[in-house]
Amino acid sequence: MFTRIASALLVAGLLAATAPAAHAQTTAAKKAAAAKAAAAKTAAAKAAATKAAAAKAAAAKPVVAPPAPLTEAQASAGIKDALNKGITKAVQFASEPDGFNLNDDIHIPVPPDLEIVKSTVGRLPGMTTVFTQLETQLNRAAEAAAPKAKDIFLNALTNISITDALSLVTSSSTDAATQFLRKSTQAQLVSAFHPDIEAAIDQVGAGRAYATITDKYNKIPLMTPVNLSLADYTTQKAVDGLFVLLAQEEAKIRKNPAARTTDILKQVFGR
Repeated sequence: MFTRIASALLVAGLLAATAPAAHAQTTAAKKAAAAKAAAAKTAAAKAAATKAAAAKAAAAKPVVAPPAPLTEAQASAGIKDALNKGITKAVQFASEPDGFNLNDDIHIPVPPDLEIVKSTVGRLPGMTTVFTQLETQLNRAAEAAAPKAKDIFLNALTNISITDALSLVTSSSTDAATQFLRKSTQAQLVSAFHPDIEAAIDQVGAGRAYATITDKYNKIPLMTPVNLSLADYTTQKAVDGLFVLLAQEEAKIRKNPAARTTDILKQVFGR
């Protein structure tokens, strides 16, 4: 009898001891669930607010229509304006003192045929100076002839067809217009430059320097005489240099918005 009473009291004591712990666990679980639900509700509210704000911003943003297709007339005006500006600058740069001589991109070196001569007679007293003078004088001759190119270039612009202009404007090449112009003007430029460069070679003393060099070389036994045309060589190099400068100016307009100084250039090349 006593044993049963003791067992009952023991069970009652255990139940009384575990009841607060069970209640505490239930309360904690309820709080965690409530916190989770609140966090989910807050996240949903934020997402909805963000979506609403994005929708409002999209609705407020003005719709920008794509640019109208480039017309043939616009392409013609744009490419001619670009070339006109490039020609003016290229001829101006080339015509300045040292425009060829101090520009590494277009500097005219001693003709290749004279390189072997230079290695042979260049060691003689005073010949290094003669070679240096010759090279400078060839560049001076090109600078003197450069202004003549402007009218030839500008006249060629009138022969660019509307179809050609549209093709040139949309080309991916940064010197497409320059190469097009080269095909139509190179022979005319060479013909126009040659007399001026030939006269300039004599005027600046390049002819005398060349004679001094070749006379000494041609007197060396068993050497093949050198007799190249300085005028032919310098003329071609001068024409090549002008097209290098023109190509650089064209590339600036195509690549650099700051170089598009007129409305038509911005309209045509700013796409």
